[in-house]
Amino acid sequence: MSGLDVSSVRRPLTEFANSKLDKLEVFSSIASTNTYLLSQPAPVAGRFRVALADHQTSGRGRHYRRWISAPGSGLCLSFSYTFSKKIEQLPGLTLAIGVGVVKALQHLDVEGVSLKWPNDIVALDGKLGGILTEVQSGKGDGATVVTGIGLNVNVQERLDSGTESDWVRHAVDLHGIKQDPPTRELLAAMLIEHLYWTCSRFDESGFAEFAEEWHQHDWLRDRKITVDMPNQQLTGVAAGVDVDGALIVDSEGRRTRVISGSIVMAELTESGH
Repeated sequence: MSGLDVSSVRRPLTEFANSKLDKLEVFSSIASTNTYLLSQPAPVAGRFRVALADHQTSGRGRHYRRWISAPGSGLCLSFSYTFSKKIEQLPGLTLAIGVGVVKALQHLDVEGVSLKWPNDIVALDGKLGGILTEVQSGKGDGATVVTGIGLNVNVQERLDSGTESDWVRHAVDLHGIKQDPPTRELLAAMLIEHLYWTCSRFDESGFAEFAEEWHQHDWLRDRKITVDMPNQQLTGVAAGVDVDGALIVDSEGRRTRVISGSIVMAELTESGH
């Protein structure tokens, strides 16, 4: 039996979001909510399904790094949505999803949350959570994307955060940034609501619809960073993101677009925030 109550998750959803929800499943323990949804039938275009878990035994981050937390200490949510067309800018979608997560938290009066390219959710200069987007193989003109959201709710130093990120110095949780944090059910409901609207808007307009909002929450901007890329390592100053979600790095006066990479170091510059 899961500690999460399904009816308490569905109750705060708007009638419209509920009407687009194909299925909501809650598990006490599962290998990975993303892996589970990737194995399930894809929703038709414009609809979605959700899997929630108290605990994941094989949770994944980017590059198949582990995401490990104690049962009940966080929220593990995966959201499967079918777009009306192919997704040409998956990195841009990941950034847009980050904006949706921040807006969901703001709706719950959780402030001070930033986004670190490409998929980290940051608060108090520590890792609050992460995002993983994966395309589900299938037929037709559209694309089904499964988005996994992991958020630390009450970690109490039980999270093995170093296995999922190279940059992070410490993990933070909602209890550490808000005196009276929302319940996991309400948190899940707000995430579902905002993820639906994010995907719907992205389907229409792409990342351009979210670029300005993302820049407002850009944790890396003006920091000196080192990026591990497939064939090289790049050091420079983070200069925001491009229209397709690529990271821009200013290195000795030359701007480089980074489409895929991992941040292994980030520090403030004299002009940084």
